[in-house]
Amino acid sequence: MTLVPSEVKKWNWGAFTFNIFWGIGNKTYLPLLCLIPYFNLIWIFVCGFKGNEWAWKSGNYSVNDIEKFLMIQNTWNRGGLAKFIIGLIGTILIFILYGMLFAYLMGFYYY
Repeated sequence: MTLVPSEVKKWNWGAFTFNIFWGIGNKTYLPLLCLIPYFNLIWIFVCGFKGNEWAWKSGNYSVNDIEKFLMIQNTWNRGGLAKFIIGLIGTILIFILYGMLFAYLMGFYYY
């Protein structure tokens, strides 16, 4: 059993948003459970919370490798957070667009 340092135990945006690809890239295959419909709605959060621990254990890192590990995971974190923000903005814009389209079409309906 590999002990995971406390610096590693934190949220991972890469594991949350890119769960399947992140898991394959870090040689931890539990994120593949995200392929199961409906179960994935819960499992993506588990991946976000436990992802760093899984990657640490599967990567055979030692206590001396904490900085290297965090540097690699920070790259995943930046990409994951960027994808999350872009997806959130896109979703909001789609709702606004559909609302505008609905209002436009309802204007023709009542005339």
